[in-house]
Amino acid sequence: MLIDNYPKIELVGAPTPIEYLPRLSDYAERDIYIKRDDLTPLGLGGNKLRKLEFLAAQALQEGADVLLTAGAIQSNHVRQTAAVAAKLGLKCMAILENPLEEATDSYQHNGNRLLLDLLGVNVLSAQVGPSLAEQLSTQAELLQAQGFRPYVVPVGGSNTLGSLGYVGCAQEIMHQVADIPDLSAVIVASGSGGTHAGLSVGLEHYLPQVALVGVTVSRSSVQQQPIVEALRQSLAETLKVNVKQPLELWGEFYAPGYGYTNDSGNEALNLLAQLEGIFLDPVYTAKAMAGMLSGINSHRFAGSGPLLFIHTGGSPALFAYS
Repeated sequence: MLIDNYPKIELVGAPTPIEYLPRLSDYAERDIYIKRDDLTPLGLGGNKLRKLEFLAAQALQEGADVLLTAGAIQSNHVRQTAAVAAKLGLKCMAILENPLEEATDSYQHNGNRLLLDLLGVNVLSAQVGPSLAEQLSTQAELLQAQGFRPYVVPVGGSNTLGSLGYVGCAQEIMHQVADIPDLSAVIVASGSGGTHAGLSVGLEHYLPQVALVGVTVSRSSVQQQPIVEALRQSLAETLKVNVKQPLELWGEFYAPGYGYTNDSGNEALNLLAQLEGIFLDPVYTAKAMAGMLSGINSHRFAGSGPLLFIHTGGSPALFAYS
């Protein structure tokens, strides 16, 4: 697939390692590897940088001087967008919503929110009623009227262009797992959908024998399926490839909802920290790790080969959930 036909900014991202997790593997009685996309090189890392390589390139092509985006107060996406804006000498404006009914002071001011202040982001509070997409469109019009040239980065960076980043990641994985025999499955947190969709298209092309499991972190699998499906079909059309494998979504681990922690996620977070010295984030990768460990215990994965967990980053949010 010729994703090289689409311009991207190389200085935003870089290849990340795959590591074997010996102590977690002993614990789970199955070989487990981890793709360290928490170690992408800018703004404390994370998966959104792979998307922003393409989105920011388009923003520069269009002569933008402001990256405008939205997300939750503790959005990893907004933090990484702000870091890219700083690196490229652009302004950043973010519309932030609070998904929690009772947010602590730490949630509202620490973690990713603290980093936004350090990065100089112009933060606006989300309105009640209109969707974030609608508010982004309205704010873009206001900025244009003031003489700015805003580029709207969608929530999570999850559109067709941004999702190309994880088609490229799938190609990277193909080369890295060449010496891992009989890899059974790749496991990823499925939220705004772009990471999952890009991996789905890319892995079906590069590693068709490897299953992909998306563990939902925001909504049920029934609600998540059309979001990811629409993105991957758009990607496939753009890249002129076919996607035939059904999406596999596990929706039992996200409750009580986006932005909230749960017991199984917290247990998985503590387990990986204490066995491997690796920090997950409390609302994305912790829930995905809980799903993977549960799937191992219930023999839910086809085959008995190694598993690869995609660590999409987000550890700064730990300081907001103290």
